[in-house]
Amino acid sequence: MVAYAYLRVSCDHQDLDNQRHGILEYANEHALVPLKFVEDEVSARVKWQERSVGKLLTETVSAGDVVIFAEISPMARSTLQILEILECCMHQGITVHIPKQKMVIDESLQRGLQLPC
Repeated sequence: MVAYAYLRVSCDHQDLDNQRHGILEYANEHALVPLKFVEDEVSARVKWQERSVGKLLTETVSAGDVVIFAEISPMARSTLQILEILECCMHQGITVHIPKQKMVIDESLQRGLQLPC
């Protein structure tokens, strides 16, 4: 298992260090270390597949890996894109942690959504 931390800012007044600090604190508390950081300084208007998060999720991570987003907003600009990112992660067996919203999205979510025949 490899743990990745995705950091993104889109304007000059935002700071990657705040996200980094929060993720490091969370990762240490949950034994998700060492971390590999992926940084992005691009607008969320750019589709997620064309940003560093797209490369991370489609070319780098493997089943069983963990991706930590400090909060939902750095993931993408729209709800649809956030759902696409989460679907991509679920399809590949990647666990997503979003500390600010106290969310962990893993394979148990998919099992819980299966309806009885």
